[in-house]
Amino acid sequence: MTEAAASRPAILTVDDDPGVSRSVARDLRRRYGGDYRIVRADSGQAALDALKEIKLRGEEVAILLADYRMPQMSGIEFLEQAMDLFPVARRVLLTAYADTGAAIEAINVIDLDHYLLKPWDPPEENFYPVLDAQLEAWHAVDHRAALDIKVVGHRWSARSSHLREFLARNQVPYRWYSSDEPEGARLLAAADADTSTLPVLITPDGTVLVQPGDGEVARSVGLTTAPSTDFYDLIVIGGGPAGLGAAVYGASEGLRTVLVERLATGGQAGQSSRIENYLGFPDGVSGAQLTDRARRQATKFGAEVVTTRDVIGLDINGSARTVRFADGARIDAHTVILATGVAYRQLPADGLAALTGRGVFYGSALTEAAQCGEQDVYIVGGANSAGQAAVHLSRTARTVTLLVRAPDIALSMSHYLVQQIAAIPNIVVRTCTEVIAAEGTEHLERLVLRDNAAGVTETVPAQYLFVFVGASPRTDWLDGVVVRDGHGFVIAGPDLSVEGAFPPGWTLDRAPYHLETSVPGVFVAGDARSESAKRVASAVGEGAMAVMFVHRYLEKL
Repeated sequence: MTEAAASRPAILTVDDDPGVSRSVARDLRRRYGGDYRIVRADSGQAALDALKEIKLRGEEVAILLADYRMPQMSGIEFLEQAMDLFPVARRVLLTAYADTGAAIEAINVIDLDHYLLKPWDPPEENFYPVLDAQLEAWHAVDHRAALDIKVVGHRWSARSSHLREFLARNQVPYRWYSSDEPEGARLLAAADADTSTLPVLITPDGTVLVQPGDGEVARSVGLTTAPSTDFYDLIVIGGGPAGLGAAVYGASEGLRTVLVERLATGGQAGQSSRIENYLGFPDGVSGAQLTDRARRQATKFGAEVVTTRDVIGLDINGSARTVRFADGARIDAHTVILATGVAYRQLPADGLAALTGRGVFYGSALTEAAQCGEQDVYIVGGANSAGQAAVHLSRTARTVTLLVRAPDIALSMSHYLVQQIAAIPNIVVRTCTEVIAAEGTEHLERLVLRDNAAGVTETVPAQYLFVFVGASPRTDWLDGVVVRDGHGFVIAGPDLSVEGAFPPGWTLDRAPYHLETSVPGVFVAGDARSESAKRVASAVGEGAMAVMFVHRYLEKL
């Protein structure tokens, strides 16, 4: 094997049927043989052996393509083991029509990226477009220097948990080392750090970042943290579904567009383990997958995505709209779309604040889910986000207890989720129940629960509590700038008019457009808007619709 061939990333295909195996390899070589090394195996074990050799040589695997029906080891079992060796390789399952149910199961079990039905002829229509998309996705995340980032921290450190969540939500691969394990201790010693300075991040070039802030981490892993210019046609504030939808449509329609996000794109939807009622994804899609695709789509059209910038002010300077950042910097634009979304409300129970990040988590805390194996996990909340988390965690946790204040989860949860939860034996739903206290020293150890129907309290052992108790808008910084309702949500369009009169301070001879705020040229989309639907699909739609009104506004400047 030549050095050039060995250095190319691999596409591995495994199928026990010799004829099918040769056909797959033939089609792969025809299209991708010039840029990728095609590796063919006739069994799951042989494929794992090949992957181990590739790993030892320090090479990469872009796609794992496995047949579902194989003796000794099914395609799903193979992909599950292969993930340990190459966790960011794209996973594709080949299956017959009769086995599509297994493919859908694989989406949940191993976060399958795609499944293909056999036969796939002609490959130009049914095979290559799928693999082209998977390779594009792999290249978007797999060639950063951040692949070798090391994070040393403590399991029950709130800041360590935040750092891991920040990296995961920004699709930055890293390796985690616990400070109380030998390799973690060796890394701390090499970095001249100790357990009092956790977390510690070590970049691929050996740079040591001690207790780094989000901005410092973002810059070190190659995320964009500063706009490229000081004036745009459109500034989108917030990177959830509404903001990403606005960025895609704004940039694709020729507007100079920048999206500003304070933490990571995706918003609350990006933390969802599985969204099953989003149009166009009949088998469901994880929030991370949806976010990754939307972000890549926005940047493909030319939108800038700027992270770890906290917006604290909005000023009106003639026809310009000025956005101010916490560090004193500012950028200007003709128009602004507010897509700031919402934040989970804090649970008002004794002891929870001190244990947040140390067993108590708001939202799904994607990186913590892996630690919940064989644990008794508690979830507070009765809406869809809580139900999705319960289904996801039930796959590894010993038990999942859903604590709901209402008498029935059907009052606030989608019917499909209610049915799923009822069919999962290790999920317990406790209605009319709330958490009144949390106890523990270094981490969460116990919860005090109150059954409001029976009027009794009990203390239960617990190491993990995930809280989904409603949300409040991130709009305090807009106080006095745009009109908001009593809960802080931004009022827009016809809702601004009282008995046909324009809102106070309105300077134009037309009524506000449908998603326009009380400031001309400033629009709102998604969960931050008063009376919004609080659904992913509606947020994306509002982001696109807001761009339509941006065009109308710009035409009259």
